Amino acid sequence: MEANEYLVKLFQTIKDMEGLNLFAGVAKISKTEFRLLREIALEREKGRDIISSELARRLGVTRSAVSQIVSKLEKENIVVRTDSPTDKKIAYVRFSEHAQEVFEEYCAQGNRIMEKVVAKLGAEKMNRLIDDYNEFLAVLGEVRKECGVNSKKK
Repeated sequence: MEANEYLVKLFQTIKDMEGLNLFAGVAKISKTEFRLLREIALEREKGRDIISSELARRLGVTRSAVSQIVSKLEKENIVVRTDSPTDKKIAYVRFSEHAQEVFEEYCAQGNRIMEKVVAKLGAEKMNRLIDDYNEFLAVLGEVRKECGVNSKKK
């Protein structure tokens, strides 16, 4: 296979992987909305709150996109915006009272699906897939350096 064919196949694989949705037909939220909730949950576990601009940075989307997502999730009573007690310009995005339950339900669904995938594919193949991907990233990073290409993502 020629280099260009590998490149085309790689781009298609990345596109396909980005399109994966463990919650399709099960959850009322999108992958990005789930990722946003996951970031809130991670900060909550550390005893901290998170602001929209940090959510945008972590998700790789604009603050406007985060604002739209948060507004939608507010209407569904999943998140709430809470003003900072020390800075009027800052609002934290937090889970609503029942959001932890909803989030855990979505996580459980994703886990059930992945358990079945691993059972069918096998843990060894899943681990190899992840290891091979990580090795690919490391080699790609080395080659980019050798070629004088900036290694920043996106």
